[in-house]
Amino acid sequence: MEEKNVTNEYTPVIGLEIHVQLKTKSKMFCDSPNNPDETVPNTNICEVCTAQPGTLPVANKEAVRLGTMLGLALNCKIANNCKFDRKSYFYPDLPKGYQISQYDKPIAEHGYLDINVDGVVKRVRIRRAHLEEDAGKNIHPEGLGYSLVDYNRAGCPLIEIVTEPDITSAKEARIFLEELRNIVRYIGAGSADMEKGTMRLEPNISVRKPGQQELPNYKVEVKNINSFKFAESAIEYEIARHIEMLKEGQTPKQVTMGWNEKASQTVEQRSKEEANDYRYFPDPDLPVLKLSDEFISNLQSALPELPAAKRLRFEEEYGLPDEDIQNLVNWKELTEYFEEVVSEIQAWIKAEHTNEDELKLVKMAANWCLQDFSALLNAAKINPSESRITQENFAELLKHIADGKISVTAGKKVFSEMFEHGGEPDHIIEDLGLTQISDTSEIESAIDNVIKSNEKAVLDYKAGQQKSFGFLVGMAMKELKGKGNPQLVNEILKKKLE
Repeated sequence: MEEKNVTNEYTPVIGLEIHVQLKTKSKMFCDSPNNPDETVPNTNICEVCTAQPGTLPVANKEAVRLGTMLGLALNCKIANNCKFDRKSYFYPDLPKGYQISQYDKPIAEHGYLDINVDGVVKRVRIRRAHLEEDAGKNIHPEGLGYSLVDYNRAGCPLIEIVTEPDITSAKEARIFLEELRNIVRYIGAGSADMEKGTMRLEPNISVRKPGQQELPNYKVEVKNINSFKFAESAIEYEIARHIEMLKEGQTPKQVTMGWNEKASQTVEQRSKEEANDYRYFPDPDLPVLKLSDEFISNLQSALPELPAAKRLRFEEEYGLPDEDIQNLVNWKELTEYFEEVVSEIQAWIKAEHTNEDELKLVKMAANWCLQDFSALLNAAKINPSESRITQENFAELLKHIADGKISVTAGKKVFSEMFEHGGEPDHIIEDLGLTQISDTSEIESAIDNVIKSNEKAVLDYKAGQQKSFGFLVGMAMKELKGKGNPQLVNEILKKKLE
């Protein structure tokens, strides 16, 4: 469908339903392993999560703790008393014939999350967040006339976050998802990896005329979205489809759509269910979940610094560019590593009473983390904590570059060697013979030779040909076998040519 700019004609109305798989050792109501990386079907199962007769569920305390923390991080009101309900529907991947979820008394509700959209802070209200178990996974082998079911995922702990329909563009939806992912990771509640299915999105989309207060009389849900890119594309597609239908005098059907990645379009799956279709009723096998004020207060106090607060602090303390801050904060492990490098830099400056510009070194650390280090980490498919480069050695290398012991180019060689084999920068610099020449007498001697051997270039420079200066610098660096301090070479050469 052709993409259109429709902002002035219709206003999108978007609410999000996001399922986050919680990072616990066992499933929500049994002791089977909760492992999203398991590849062998029907391995992590037991009598409880496969609904064998006579089995009883027991709520996972760690899942409750993580769900509460996420609710607090989203500024929700945590319920002192909440309960589990049975949500009845019949699919092959649901062995019980119902899902244990929370209906009218969820663990958290009435929260919000502030997002930054092009420099403007927008508040998206959180209607509720509730605990539930996951279903299994239907597998449809291509070319075969049957389907398979893998129950490894059945019973895994989820928290479903439901927003109010406050979002008005695909871009806002993507920014919200990215911020939610960051929060989940910062509090240690889960990996929130859409490609692995540990965070799944179901946007509810409709459009209305600008200024219209009441909600549209329909909404369309889209499933099977497994990346931020596809989320944005699916929402944009649906918005354009709805507007086209409304212009033709039609009202979009209230249906559940699937996202076809190959065709880059949505496809109708089934009519959209309402709450009464699920026949909710309290689960008789699970007691009311009682959370004390002390329990909630302790978790509130245990919340780490969240992404929004960290971005603000990085701006105030380090003066980093907005884009660098965003990219750092989006990778929790890299942010932690960066701050430890900064701590080493600060300790060195304090211990040696140096006049080195701390903020300059911090900005250098950020650049190296986001560029050279990130490139190596991504190529190796590892996190910073798995790297052979310690934070102390990282800071020491930056120190050597800053004080002129080695050039930036040589520093990159040392960094690659450290990443590949580990080791201290001093030893690597010595082994590779990369120490930069900063002795002014040695540099002056080399420059004198260059001036004597290149009289024409000297005359050309004095006649106003600036490119000759670059030539002479290059010859001086060649004389010094590439080890001359570039700044000193430039300064001394300029003085001698005056």
